[in-house]
Amino acid sequence: MKTNRMKIIITSIVALACIQLVAIAQQQPLSPRKSAEMMLNGKKVSVDYGSPSVRGRKIFGDLVPFGKVWRLGANKATHFTTEADLMVGEVSVPKGTYTLYALPAESGWKLIINKQTGQWGTVYDEKQDLARIDMKSEKTKAPVESLVFSLAQSGKGGMIKVEWDNASAWVNFTEKK
Repeated sequence: MKTNRMKIIITSIVALACIQLVAIAQQQPLSPRKSAEMMLNGKKVSVDYGSPSVRGRKIFGDLVPFGKVWRLGANKATHFTTEADLMVGEVSVPKGTYTLYALPAESGWKLIINKQTGQWGTVYDEKQDLARIDMKSEKTKAPVESLVFSLAQSGKGGMIKVEWDNASAWVNFTEKK
C-alpha cells in the first residue's frame, strides 16, 4: 500500500515538473523577435528580426553556408522599414518596408534588400531584389551568442550592423536629398 502511494506521489511530481518545463519552453522561444530602431533627421528607420542563438553550433560556413543567400535571422522574414528615402552604400532605397537577406562569404558580405514582404524567412524570390550592397565585415572580438541587429548614428547618417557568432557586418546609409 505504501509502495503504491509512493509511486503515485513520485509519478505526480515528475508529471508536474514536465508540465512546468513545457510551459517554460513555450514562453521562451529559441529565436525571439527583436527590433532595432533609430531616428534619422526626424524619420524612423527600423529592423524587426528573429534572433537565433549559436547554442554550440558552427554557424558561418556550416549552418549558414558561405556563398548562399541567408535569411538574416530566424522564423518570419527580417523586415527593414524606413520613413526616409535612403542611400544605403551607393544604392538608392525609397522609403517603405523591405525584407533583408545576406550573402555571406569569407571575403565579405552583401546585404540584399528585397521588395517582397510578409513571408516566412526561407521564402526568397531573387526577382524581387531591389539591391545587393557590399558590406564591410570582420571577426568579432568575442563570440556573440544571439544574433543582434543595431542601427546607430554614423556621420550624417546611420549604420546597419549585424553580429552573430564570430562575424560582424555593416553598411552605412544616409538620407537621400
